[in-house]
Amino acid sequence: MTRSEPDVQATFCATLVDQWVRLGLRHAVVAPGSRSTPMALALAGCESLSVHVVHDERSAAFIALGIGLSTGVPAALLCTSGTATTHFHAAVVEADLSGVPMLVLTADRPPELQGIGAPQTIDQIELYGGVVRRFADPGVPVAEQASQWRDLAADWWRSAVGSDPGPVHVNLPFREPLVGVTYELPEPDTDGDAAGAADEGSWFMMRPTIDELAAMLDQQRGVFVAGGGIDDPGAVEALAAALQWPVLADPRSRCRHLPQAVSSFDSLVRHAEFAAAHTPRVVLHLGEAPASKVLGQWLQASGAVHVQVHAQERIIDPLGIVTERVYGQPSTVCGELAPLVKGATGTPWLARWQHAERRAQAAIAATLAGRPELSDPAVARVLSALDARLFASSSMPVRDLEWFGAPGVSTVVHSNRGANGIDGVIATGIGVAIGSGDRTVVAIGDVAFCHDQSSLTALAARRLSLTIVVTDNDGGGIFSFLPQATALSGERFEQLFGTPHGTDLVALAAAHGLGACTVVDEAALREALADPSIGVVRVATDRAANVELHAALHAAVARALDAPATGG
Repeated sequence: MTRSEPDVQATFCATLVDQWVRLGLRHAVVAPGSRSTPMALALAGCESLSVHVVHDERSAAFIALGIGLSTGVPAALLCTSGTATTHFHAAVVEADLSGVPMLVLTADRPPELQGIGAPQTIDQIELYGGVVRRFADPGVPVAEQASQWRDLAADWWRSAVGSDPGPVHVNLPFREPLVGVTYELPEPDTDGDAAGAADEGSWFMMRPTIDELAAMLDQQRGVFVAGGGIDDPGAVEALAAALQWPVLADPRSRCRHLPQAVSSFDSLVRHAEFAAAHTPRVVLHLGEAPASKVLGQWLQASGAVHVQVHAQERIIDPLGIVTERVYGQPSTVCGELAPLVKGATGTPWLARWQHAERRAQAAIAATLAGRPELSDPAVARVLSALDARLFASSSMPVRDLEWFGAPGVSTVVHSNRGANGIDGVIATGIGVAIGSGDRTVVAIGDVAFCHDQSSLTALAARRLSLTIVVTDNDGGGIFSFLPQATALSGERFEQLFGTPHGTDLVALAAAHGLGACTVVDEAALREALADPSIGVVRVATDRAANVELHAALHAAVARALDAPATGG
């Protein structure tokens, strides 16, 4: 029986979707358009999928990123042909660098419309270059190849969720007419379904044997650096207990509640005497790097043996300090090592770090309590201890959370730290809320908020348990910490770096139908966070005062470390 081309296209798309759902697909993010109609109808017609329609392609891509970030399972991301496809690029880059799985589906014109000036037609072949795990263009679907469709879908899925997860780009040319009728799908291969399932993450590979690695690490003066990407904090705790080392815990590590955790590491290693007296001989670095430049410089100057464990099979070493790389899940490596090491057991090494942590945290808390007005660090301290997922914007929010966030918490924290951009912050937070189904709070600055204001479109209608907390200092606050702030005239600095925008953020949120308010103290912030009718909470801060407060906090920690011991 001869099938019409629209029906073949419809069935091809339905087969891909059915196969992906069998492999674990649960969410699709669709930016509206015409050429993508066959795939859009297939996604929308699948009862097992949650389909999220997003007006703007850039926002759509970051929402898909957030879903993958929070679930570890790719979302299908779809747009029409032409320049729409280029707006996916920033999120695809972040997915690559952060190892977030994503199925990027771009509709395209058929070959006969390429290169002749047809509307909405650009060269989409390998559009995203080498940042995708795989590029595929199967051509306009033909019925004779139906037996291959499920295998193609499974192969693309495996490329996205394999040992080095990331984005896969599938370019899908379709001919008009674009609306067809789906006929019977090719039979599924149940063995193929199982083979396409996501990696369970038990693998790891290394140059030294596990015994050699244990001998390398089994020293008294060692530290953990725990960053984003740790799959099981309990495994880290077991190894930290065996080694009796401190865990310098980035909030994204989910290790700040461990008994060995040291959260104030940035302030501690700014203190010259403490930093010199606690220089490690060996470092076990689990996951991604914290944001602290001071920590990185201290590790670089230490000359320590530096073992990095990371799930992505790539070099991540901007400081050039890694001496051994182990690729795999941190929990697996920690579990193998724990029975083989004794580290600093029986020495005061960990106790000295814990004593300094207690002094530092008391100094930070007392300094913030002495300033009842809300500040960027005070907001970070409140948000870090919420019973919710937290998505922190790059720039100052993620740093304040790392440096001054509350200790002893196990809040799940996400951030786009692959490329460290401030684009798509609201959208990624939306994706985290969609993917996890959990209460989610976005911590963001005013410039990043303005940059991603298109993601507010129809946000109220999504009815998510999501609150956006924006610290508003009318400009780029992080630049006030850089040499440009003192090296340039005030006028030139404001023109190029301060960049005040004068936007009424509460009015902007209200224009999108979101409840919004400005808060001035911690009690009001907590009240607003507890109110489900408020979607945007604005905290007005001052850039110059923010720089002064950061200096005061670090100075308070230094004084606490210098103070004589009182016993007990």
